[in-house]
Amino acid sequence: MKKAMRSILSMAALMMLSVAAIAQTTVKGVVVDGSTNETLPGASIIIPGTATGTVTDFDGAFVFEVPDGTKTLLVSFVGFLDKELTLNGTQDFGTIKLESDAVGLNEVSVMASIVTDRQTPISVSTVSAELIENKLGTQEFPEILKSTPSVYTSKEGGGFGDASVYIRGFDSNNVGVLINGIPVNDMETGKVYWSNWAGLSDVTRTMQVQRGLGASKLGLSSVGGTINVLTKSTDAKKGGVVKSSIGNDGLRKQLISLSTGLLDNGWAVTLLGSHTYGNGYVKGTDFDAWSYFANITKVINDKHTLSFMITGAPQWHNQRGNKHTIQQYRDHKDEFKYNSDYGMREGKIYGGAYGYNYYHKPQAQLNHYWNMDDKTSLTTSLYASVGSGGGRRVYGTQSKLLGVNYSTGEDYDVTMRTPDGLLDFDGVAAINAASTALGSQAVIANSVNNHSWYGLLSTLTHEYNQYTFTAGIDARYYKGEHYNEIHDLLGGAFFLNDRNKNRDANTWLKADDKINYYNDGEALYTGLFGQAEYAADNFSGFLSAAVSRKAYRRTDYFLYEPGNQQSDWEDFLPWNVKAGFNYKINSIHNVFVNGGYVKRTPYMSNVFLNNTNEVNKDVKYEKIITAEIGYGYTAPNFSANVTLYRTNWKDRGLVKNLSGTLVNISGLNQLHQGIEIDAEYKPSKKLTVRAMLSVGDWVYQDDVNAAVFDDNQVKIGEFTAYLKDVHVGNSAQLSGAASIDYEVLPNLNLSVDYTYYGNHYADFDATKRTNLSTSGDSWEMPEAGLVDAGFRYKFQIAGLNATLNTNVYNLFDTEYVSKATDGLTHTTNEALVYYGFGRTWSTGLKIKF
Repeated sequence: MKKAMRSILSMAALMMLSVAAIAQTTVKGVVVDGSTNETLPGASIIIPGTATGTVTDFDGAFVFEVPDGTKTLLVSFVGFLDKELTLNGTQDFGTIKLESDAVGLNEVSVMASIVTDRQTPISVSTVSAELIENKLGTQEFPEILKSTPSVYTSKEGGGFGDASVYIRGFDSNNVGVLINGIPVNDMETGKVYWSNWAGLSDVTRTMQVQRGLGASKLGLSSVGGTINVLTKSTDAKKGGVVKSSIGNDGLRKQLISLSTGLLDNGWAVTLLGSHTYGNGYVKGTDFDAWSYFANITKVINDKHTLSFMITGAPQWHNQRGNKHTIQQYRDHKDEFKYNSDYGMREGKIYGGAYGYNYYHKPQAQLNHYWNMDDKTSLTTSLYASVGSGGGRRVYGTQSKLLGVNYSTGEDYDVTMRTPDGLLDFDGVAAINAASTALGSQAVIANSVNNHSWYGLLSTLTHEYNQYTFTAGIDARYYKGEHYNEIHDLLGGAFFLNDRNKNRDANTWLKADDKINYYNDGEALYTGLFGQAEYAADNFSGFLSAAVSRKAYRRTDYFLYEPGNQQSDWEDFLPWNVKAGFNYKINSIHNVFVNGGYVKRTPYMSNVFLNNTNEVNKDVKYEKIITAEIGYGYTAPNFSANVTLYRTNWKDRGLVKNLSGTLVNISGLNQLHQGIEIDAEYKPSKKLTVRAMLSVGDWVYQDDVNAAVFDDNQVKIGEFTAYLKDVHVGNSAQLSGAASIDYEVLPNLNLSVDYTYYGNHYADFDATKRTNLSTSGDSWEMPEAGLVDAGFRYKFQIAGLNATLNTNVYNLFDTEYVSKATDGLTHTTNEALVYYGFGRTWSTGLKIKF
């Protein structure tokens, strides 16, 4: 009996010890941004030294059971300094504030109009630096947005940095791009060349797409939306990063970043540099690109901080210059990697006309942050960008020797090629060498576009109870220098060019001499903006307006004699007004509505006719009327947004040169409307599912009239362009995406992404739609569905945090058309196309110290 009792007591004791061993304590809290008090969904809470932990829900809250005896918890979130919590019997930590891992980030966010979802009544999608690092790989920088509602991206000619991005059917001319709140769209044309900003992928902290009106207070030229890039600032913590990557077709990339952290004397310095090079996926598209970034910050005192930032990305790349028919690709030995626009010269790949680009466009900012008091702040930025570079062209009386007919995608009868099908530069050089009397018959020239851009942006913000008032000034001056410059005489002794009336037509021209055209374009912009915001627990709204003066002036050194080379300033007074309201029905549901009117200055090419100083008397302001209504659902594990939008673009200007005559198309109106849905589901801390669907209907509303002018700007006729109900081209009007990210093992994540494109129409030339027999909708490209996959593994090397990333794009090597130009009969046989890339890949190792 005693033995039995002892056995029972022993078993009971063991059971009690076992229970004690697994006894747990429930801890909870809410993680917020220490500077804004906004909650941080997805923050990580773990027991140090283990893989045991949890993440915060959509409201930043967590509830976590930890074993008794646990002393500390570690709270972390991308972009913030880690915070260690000591239990000491504490179970409810209440509000846990994380501090930014960067100095001056909040001030830059205010200047850049970075917004918070569910509070600001606009359509917005935010891409984190972590997502860019995990999924961008060998893709072009804008391609990280391809799973964003109503966004379409393409690699265009397929060279490094050639990517384009469309939002709601509008191209980069009509999408505002801001870097730290500073506008970077070309002030003459509105364009953004992403090759100039290829280095941004290395230094971006947050990339936010604000569709439609957007939250920027500036008088931007955006019609479809705004892409707002917030770069790194100076790191608050000492350390650095080294990274090395490899990829398909010889891609190599090395990166290093170093930071002093915030020193006791208030100084902080962060430096970054990278080098990327490779052969390119498409034949003959090798490239070499560098990027650099520096940020130096001085915290003077509690009220004043100075920050200097400079970033740039010098690069050169070969590229495709011509589309081809589908059959031409199929018949070529290189198939969808076919590039008709390169050859070999001196043993190296040599891009021909539109086959080579080089540029360097650094941007520098000096920012002053002045916290006048707890309610008032003034943020001022002085900035400058001095860019230089250009693209290769072929000129001369026999330029077709090295040309392709861009209208058909076929060689000219006289086009010279080597036996292996490459452009025969050596053969043309022999012809030029034999032309001793007339000089080179075909030369390589660079189409140069240098510019100087200086600006001032100053924003005053004042909070009063639940109101926030903002007012500021936006001043910019831009001067672009445009000319052709001989680069290579291709074996000849000289070149003759009669386009400069101030130079004898028989002057022997050599390398570096200017030919064809030489002019400057200036743009002067001064604007005022203001906004009033109201934010209560359940209701928020804003009303903003901007008014400005924009003026253009043109100077032409070839077409006019000295004393008569500069035009007068052509002045415009654009303005805009917009308003929006958001109502939080409860903690789960919210609805919003916004609308606005924009009166926009026409682009410079529409103001001055046919690259002369002659002013277009019929030029009009462009008008944009837009409205949205949206609904948001936010639960602990699921969130979704639905937006209906309608944008009417009226009096769009379009001036085209048609076989030596000028066509001025007026009354061009477009209607873009549709619905956008995006959702995120997190059934557990290990699994995240995201999805997106966009359905658009983007069409030209009317047939339009076009006036035709001769070289002397005399009207010689007019015609009707039949455009009514034709779909807007080069952007998929039906798109969808779905992604799954799953932690299959501790610190090992797998991801699969699917993207679908449909209702995708070819672009077209309005001047070729002048007959009812050629009217009708553009050719519709075949639908496409693409799958990407990747994994990332976090581990330690010698006590340092390391991450291994591998991504495969277009996993199943799907054949698809990414861009197209319509033919006269709107059929597959006539359409000229670019094919999208097949399967590509990259893998990289990052070590943080």
